[in-house]
Amino acid sequence: MPSHKTFRIKKKLAKKMRQNRPIPHWIRMRTDNTIRYNAKRRHWRRTKLGKRYYKVSVQVTRLVLLARKLQGLRDKSSSDHTMLHSDWPIGGTANEGYLLGLLKETLHPQETNLRLRFSCFDLQFHPSFTMGDVSLEQIKNENIDLERIPVEEVFDQLRCTKEGLTSAQGEERLRIFGPNKLEEKKESKFLKFLGFMWNPLSWVMEAAAIMAIALANGGGKPPDWQDFVGIIVLLVINSTISFIEENNAGNAAAALMAGLAPKTKVLRDGKWSEQDAAILVPGDMISIKLGDIIPADARLMEGDPLKIDQSALTGESLPVTKNPGDGIFSGSTCKQGEIEAVVIATGVHTFFGKAAHLVDNTNNVGHFQKVLTAIGNFCICSIAIGMLIEIIVMYPIQNRRYREGIDNLLVLLIGGIPIAMPTVLSVTMAIGSHRLSQQGAITKRMTAIEEMAGMDVLCSDKTGTLTLNKLTVDKNLIEVFAKDMDRDTLLLHAARGSRIENQDAIDASIVGMLGDPKEARADITEVHFLPFNPVEKRTAITYYDNKGDWYRSSKGAPEQIIDLCQLKGEMKKKAHEIIDNFAERGLRSLGVARQTIPEKNKESEGEPWEFVGLLPLFDPPRHDSAETIRRALDLGVNVKMITGDQLAIGKETGRRLGMGTNMYPSSSLLGNCKDEGIAGIPVDELIEKADGFAGVFPEHKYEIVKKLQERKHICGMTGDGVNDAPALKKADIGIAVADATDAARGASDIVLTEPGLSVIISAVLTSRAIFQRMKNYTIYAVSITIRIVLGFLLVALIWKFDFSPFMVLIIAILNDGTIMTISKDRVKPSPVPDSWKLKEIFATGVVLGTYMSIMTVVFFWLVHDTDFFPEKFGVRSIKGKPDELTAALYLQVSIISQALIFVTRSRSWSFTECPGLLLVGAFIAAQLVATIIAVYATWSFARIQGVGWGWAGIIWIYSIITYIPLDVLKFIIRYALTGKAWDNLLQNKTAFTTKKDYGKGEREAQWATAQRTLHGLQPPETMFNDKTTYRELNELAEQAKKRAEVARLRELHTLKGHVDSVVKMKGLDIDTIQQHYTV
Repeated sequence: MPSHKTFRIKKKLAKKMRQNRPIPHWIRMRTDNTIRYNAKRRHWRRTKLGKRYYKVSVQVTRLVLLARKLQGLRDKSSSDHTMLHSDWPIGGTANEGYLLGLLKETLHPQETNLRLRFSCFDLQFHPSFTMGDVSLEQIKNENIDLERIPVEEVFDQLRCTKEGLTSAQGEERLRIFGPNKLEEKKESKFLKFLGFMWNPLSWVMEAAAIMAIALANGGGKPPDWQDFVGIIVLLVINSTISFIEENNAGNAAAALMAGLAPKTKVLRDGKWSEQDAAILVPGDMISIKLGDIIPADARLMEGDPLKIDQSALTGESLPVTKNPGDGIFSGSTCKQGEIEAVVIATGVHTFFGKAAHLVDNTNNVGHFQKVLTAIGNFCICSIAIGMLIEIIVMYPIQNRRYREGIDNLLVLLIGGIPIAMPTVLSVTMAIGSHRLSQQGAITKRMTAIEEMAGMDVLCSDKTGTLTLNKLTVDKNLIEVFAKDMDRDTLLLHAARGSRIENQDAIDASIVGMLGDPKEARADITEVHFLPFNPVEKRTAITYYDNKGDWYRSSKGAPEQIIDLCQLKGEMKKKAHEIIDNFAERGLRSLGVARQTIPEKNKESEGEPWEFVGLLPLFDPPRHDSAETIRRALDLGVNVKMITGDQLAIGKETGRRLGMGTNMYPSSSLLGNCKDEGIAGIPVDELIEKADGFAGVFPEHKYEIVKKLQERKHICGMTGDGVNDAPALKKADIGIAVADATDAARGASDIVLTEPGLSVIISAVLTSRAIFQRMKNYTIYAVSITIRIVLGFLLVALIWKFDFSPFMVLIIAILNDGTIMTISKDRVKPSPVPDSWKLKEIFATGVVLGTYMSIMTVVFFWLVHDTDFFPEKFGVRSIKGKPDELTAALYLQVSIISQALIFVTRSRSWSFTECPGLLLVGAFIAAQLVATIIAVYATWSFARIQGVGWGWAGIIWIYSIITYIPLDVLKFIIRYALTGKAWDNLLQNKTAFTTKKDYGKGEREAQWATAQRTLHGLQPPETMFNDKTTYRELNELAEQAKKRAEVARLRELHTLKGHVDSVVKMKGLDIDTIQQHYTV
């Protein structure tokens, strides 16, 4: 009922009203209290002496007219009307009309009813205001609790009816409330394109372009327009390729995500139709049936109760019952029933939107961006040092001409900067993203690919991710109490006590254990069915069989069934022991009883009930979860279960999946655990050692991920519900599994389109292959920077030789074109988590680059100062011919620089790992062009003249000879960095191994030892010495594989039973149908 306050209006105010004089929007009276009306905020505010505020908002549910005591006058209240004191001299039609006008100016436009009682008359006032933009905005912005008020008032508040909205109303409200989905940040494509030219590496190239036309305009020579145009073209090409590839990958992901957009049945213009859930607005009428995902927060109308699965919100497996008038939340699923509902909140105003607040406030800078910046800075610093040395030596010491110095500086700038690095890495990730989407993993953030390659901890939600989120009966653990009954017969009695249509989760799990659901009613005639109710907590069926004998079967809560059967003594003790044992393992118990009815009357009490057995209910793991976890461990990824279920359920799931039972309650995350064994362990260390945590809330998941990241782990998080969204966003790699909610998808980096976690293994391997390509390129880029800077620096300073900037630009263009193909190169993914080891990248790059620079200096010395090649090979001497020296030096630098990619791309000897055909083809084509240029080109502006095929052959031979030691240097660097060269090579599938499967058995043994040590277990002394250990490990692996196969076959046979039952129900030919599938 509306709550109103009685008040007395001061006579001065009444006089103004009688004279139709305007009343100010606020009234201040000089007393110990202050009263004023704020027209904008539409509420009365009282300021009491100490500037403490008392505020009553004008809400949709009531009109609050606040009157304060003036000169000792009393407050009076009425439950259904507002009384104006009788000494206020109001009377007559004019005053009534003016009062109505005043009320229309001051009342909140959503008010529907106001009753005013005067001493001389009663006035019933019903304001009839139109639903304009202002009131819609107020509905959107008001803090209105539409979840608790009566449903009828919801319709009044939202200005809608049970007939739904019109299309015009829907469009108007959609404009104000926004679409029913999480907000997406849109980025300008033009700004995105410019972004590829706005980074430190591009800045250096842009500076080189400015130097080519500004600073190079001296020494009596014109600006270097050729270099300027070449640099700009190179920048545009790189940016265009990056933009196109990343945009295509984004469009592909967007298209796949659009295909996952939910649908809903909505009443518009008096007609029911299926529409995208994004068009829903408050006031819409929607229809909900079995299997539907609730598209928005809503209130249920009249009808039967619903069973709603809120596991996406709470993590709890069992559905909850929702009665007419109850609120339901977006993202939950209807498991039983059919009903209509009125939408009360959409988009960011739903439960999802509130959870997304934490998600939106979580921003991380990816590892990829940090590494890209670090490598770019290293290259820029190397070039800057080289340029500084050149400036100091050339001008003050060697007194070189201005233009010569500028040309040499441009050589270092153009050739040294790895301008193609952002493009190559973007293209590599874009192509990898496309491959992942083909495997069932949509990549929303491409840099997550690089982070997944280094992922060493995977935090997985249990319900719906590791498990099926579908209760089932563990047939192997069924306990039979009746002597004349086996497990199958017990299941049949339980199925008879279940509904075969409009089932809840428990009924579905029991009937699903039968080969054919029709068996539950086969050869019997149902007389009466007692549905489940909260009082009796059981279901029962009365039936008679073909012989005419009458029986009852009942199933329900075990305590209720035990009391029903009046168990006593040892039998009761045994039942309680089994129930306790089930509970310790996280299994829910279900009691089953039967009864004979000699009177053959459904009203008869019948003979005493007989307790026939107990059924264990469990949310079973997916058939591929155990195998997925085993493969994850093989790949060096530690899997932790994070669940909102009870600890016992989590441990049982972990035991069945083979992921360990070293799990703790969520209280241990706050240091409140009473277990003395872990009380003294720091929280971050406990999280690192645990196999999982149970009873967690969203903030716990967020904290777990945060602590793991603080321990320098690259953490992945899988989930499907809104309760997972904050942790998904915080994790380095957020993975939304199939059928995840919009909130989970919005917070994740990768969205799976196939059920279960098996696709993650493919994604991890693909990510590592992609990462391997990127890492190969970065080593190559650093090496080339050192090689160009040091090589041309020494040539310029020792021999005062001025190499042409344009020819360096040609090398850069051909190199970039070739290196683009590395994105599709054939590589071996690392068997362990891989990461950006900058120390290794820089050390390898510096050593390889320095070696190649020395080989270039040696080559130039042999050509410039000696007649070694003319004497040995009979070619003409090119000493003293700078243009031909430029051609020879150009070809040598081009060949060895591009050939370096074959060294950096391989983990073993470069000639034993077959590269991709595209990379080989691009290398051959580029070097053919380079050879032709060196042989025939005569470009005066580039200061180059062809040297002929003889010199080209010599340069190729010299390049091949100097290429061979590069592999040896690679291994030496690895040895110097690790100190365990051979072990390191073996473990990482590199050179010098003859072991089967590259030592996979040894790696598995080492991983098992590491895990046992991590959990405080002493590893066997013979783990590495006794050869039988590997055999035992292989046997264990084979047994695990067989168990997984058996579980998969069991599920396939269950599916076969479902197929057969559907065929029988539809009256089809079973033999014809069986030809189209195979088990």
